[in-house]
Amino acid sequence: MDAVVRYGRRLLPMVLALAVSALLLAYAPAKSLGAPWLLGLLGALALAWVAWQPATTERDNLLPALAVVLSALGLTLVARLSPDLARKQMLWLVVSLVLAIAAGPFFTHFRRFAATKYLWVVASLVLFALLLIFGQQVNGARLWIKLGPVQYEPVELIKLFIVFFLAAYLAETADVIAAARPWSVRANLKYLGPLFIGWGASMAILVLQRDLGMAALLLSTFAALLYVATRRLDIVIAGIAVFALAAFWAMHHFPYVQTRVAVWTDPFSDPLGAGYQSSQAYYALAAGGAFGTGFGLGHPTFIPDVATDYIYAAFSEEFGLIGAFVLIGLFAVLVKRLLAVGSDQPDLYAKLLGAGLAATLGFQVFIIIGGVIGLFPLTGITLPFLSYGGSSLVANFLLVALMWAMSARVCVPTRSPSSSSR
Repeated sequence: MDAVVRYGRRLLPMVLALAVSALLLAYAPAKSLGAPWLLGLLGALALAWVAWQPATTERDNLLPALAVVLSALGLTLVARLSPDLARKQMLWLVVSLVLAIAAGPFFTHFRRFAATKYLWVVASLVLFALLLIFGQQVNGARLWIKLGPVQYEPVELIKLFIVFFLAAYLAETADVIAAARPWSVRANLKYLGPLFIGWGASMAILVLQRDLGMAALLLSTFAALLYVATRRLDIVIAGIAVFALAAFWAMHHFPYVQTRVAVWTDPFSDPLGAGYQSSQAYYALAAGGAFGTGFGLGHPTFIPDVATDYIYAAFSEEFGLIGAFVLIGLFAVLVKRLLAVGSDQPDLYAKLLGAGLAATLGFQVFIIIGGVIGLFPLTGITLPFLSYGGSSLVANFLLVALMWAMSARVCVPTRSPSSSSR
């Protein structure tokens, strides 16, 4: 009986998540989601994802449940904005769930990732080389590789690979780096050299690829991990200064970066040209007010690329400021639980890996929402689980699947009073 209760408790968060998802998807425009059996397949895969875990362990089953609810909300929004993209998004959701299930047994051995730390850097550089050779340029940045009808954005996987490398390297050298004096050039170069070579190579190529959004995300993750591991604020400030110089250089050499900065500072100076997208997003945010126009009653389609870069503006217009805060709250709960998984780990490597993955997701949300509301230039990265984009869905579902595996702890069997008295 205890096993049945425990099994039901494991499935309960996902069952509730699927009920909420079904309610959300019921508001999607008719025939915008393709064949109905695909929805059933998605539900079955989501249940199988949670059900397929060792019976002797307990996990934070709210993590996959939150990922499913957010992706269902994203699918509903994309269906409202572009039915064609919604049907593609559904297929990517199937792929994401299948990969999350398939990777489950592999992720239970996540500590083995530390033994191949430099392999993750090599894999990142190989993906960048493939981008240089086969990549397609979109809006001034070479980000996509196309294989037949499928387009994939390798930097979504690279952001995970860099975290794997940083966590493993810092787990080995954190004490030495923390103890080194800031003015000791030799000591700092000896132990920080490989770290900056691995991270700096990816940053340099990202700048050359003209994808400053992902570069900013990697810098934020790098700074957070470095501070968590060493508590050395001087290195963090130095890293930010290097990035600021790189961004300043890019602003003066890449026209598309200049355009983004000009649009950020004054989008209404060219409201029918370069500033059209940003100005329409601001109008959408203003039109939403506190309570929103109501789902399907706004005009978010006036914003170009609304299903990718500006889906937060579309959501805020129709659900208002209150809905926007609720959405941020959902992301905050997800990131908080990811951080809790990392902090509960017994070893430094696992702690850093958990902190790095949580920071990656959290900073990605912060960077894209901040860009939409005008805190800083829009970078073009996706809002996790909500924006249209198969690459982002796959990477973020794998991130949650890995953290879910990391949350596993051995169940302690409970003894009944009768059995304990024998």
